[in-house]
Amino acid sequence: MSIPALESVSALSSLGSVSPTGYIDPTEGGGSTGSASGAFGGVLADAVTNLQGLQTKANDLAVQAVTGDLDDIHDYTIAASEAKVTLELTAAIRNKAVDAFSEIMRMQA
Repeated sequence: MSIPALESVSALSSLGSVSPTGYIDPTEGGGSTGSASGAFGGVLADAVTNLQGLQTKANDLAVQAVTGDLDDIHDYTIAASEAKVTLELTAAIRNKAVDAFSEIMRMQA
């Protein structure tokens, strides 16, 4: 007796592996912990730099909108939304890092 659902699951094993998205270099991350703190610090610094760039872009577009130089208001709306979401993500990562540090300090006490 053959179950059709199980046959379709076995067909999934013939699929290839998942390809990298391009956001993360596949040669970095995972595996080695020797430079993990340096890698995390670098990623966090890059995120803050990216956040500053997005906020500057949103601020410039806001000034253009107020002065009437902005052709499409959607450009400002999109830039402001990107800056807001990036700020929320950066704050969440910072909060998790502080929580992890506090947990480590609590375990040592």
